[in-house]
Amino acid sequence: MGTIHRSGVLKKSNDSARLIIATVMGVVFGFFVGVSFPSISVSKLNLHSGFLSSIDVAVLDENRSGRFSRPDLSKNNASDSDIPKIYVPTNPRGAESLPPGIVVPETDFYLRRLWGDPNEDLKTKPKYLVTFTVGFDQRNNIDTAVKKFSEDFTILLFHYDGRTSEWDQFEWSKRAIHVSVRKQTKWWYAKRFLHPDVVAAYDYIFIWDEDLGVEHFNAEKFLELVKKHGLEISQPGLEPNNGLTWQMTKRRGDSEVHKETTEKPGWCSDPHLPPCAAFVEIMAPVFSRKAWRCVWHMIQNDLVHGWGLDFALRRCVEPAHEKIGVVDSQWIVHQVIPSLGNQGEPQKGKAAWEGVRERCRSEWAEFQNRLANADKAYLSQMS
Repeated sequence: MGTIHRSGVLKKSNDSARLIIATVMGVVFGFFVGVSFPSISVSKLNLHSGFLSSIDVAVLDENRSGRFSRPDLSKNNASDSDIPKIYVPTNPRGAESLPPGIVVPETDFYLRRLWGDPNEDLKTKPKYLVTFTVGFDQRNNIDTAVKKFSEDFTILLFHYDGRTSEWDQFEWSKRAIHVSVRKQTKWWYAKRFLHPDVVAAYDYIFIWDEDLGVEHFNAEKFLELVKKHGLEISQPGLEPNNGLTWQMTKRRGDSEVHKETTEKPGWCSDPHLPPCAAFVEIMAPVFSRKAWRCVWHMIQNDLVHGWGLDFALRRCVEPAHEKIGVVDSQWIVHQVIPSLGNQGEPQKGKAAWEGVRERCRSEWAEFQNRLANADKAYLSQMS
């Protein structure tokens, strides 16, 4: 029995020693871990809500020394009674409860840094926006086109084939904006990504196809003539010997700009109406900021090809036959590459492009019907 008793005492002593040693080692380890990390301040931030009275929020504010300090949160700790009751009906819809000084209704595509003073982010602010709806197969043509636009232009590519990272072979692509949604048209993109409040920073917006030859085009000189002749909606003249085009949009060799033309007998009921005047095509239009704010609202969500829109552009400027025109001395070539048409699907024995073309025609008729019905509804309401 004596031997058993002494064995139990020794076991308890060994257990105690192990516990003491483990405790000491834990304290030492914790000390070294603690001095190895920067200090962190934790501030309690009260959030008033229906079901939460307060939560603990760790606020990390790194200063130049690499350590963390506590920002002043006193302005965030106001009670509900300290927030003024505000209703400003002239604020944008949904923002009526905000003080006007904090409302930012417009934005842009300017690229910003993740660090530093926001006021020092932008060395320049491009004044113009050019968009191309592209597939990677047309990369060389787009590379040539983009180089016709100076640093005064923000470049925005809409990718209908889902291939975006491959464009980084071009240095300019790394500074461009890329939006990728498969098998969509430029008017689908324009309706969803070019809201007037998104592009409000730009004086002019170019919405161009990918199959345009630009050997005889200079964007800066083009805009000089647009401003000189007071054009709100415009396009470069088209090489008359390449592809089918309206008489109005064909380049003339004897003028800077033209605003009217003569078409086939019976095509124009009035010389100041499309397609004899107040008309540009939808392949390479250029809009002023003011004109685009109107045109964007006329684009239909479900009519993605934009056919018929060119005949209705005159509703957005006045007088249209003076504000819409074609710049002859800066001209382009329509290369007629049916790349987007081939993004369709063969159906009922028809090729992919045939189905796309049928929808284009049906959309044109539908747009005309909607516009006519909208006119009738408005006039009926007013009477």
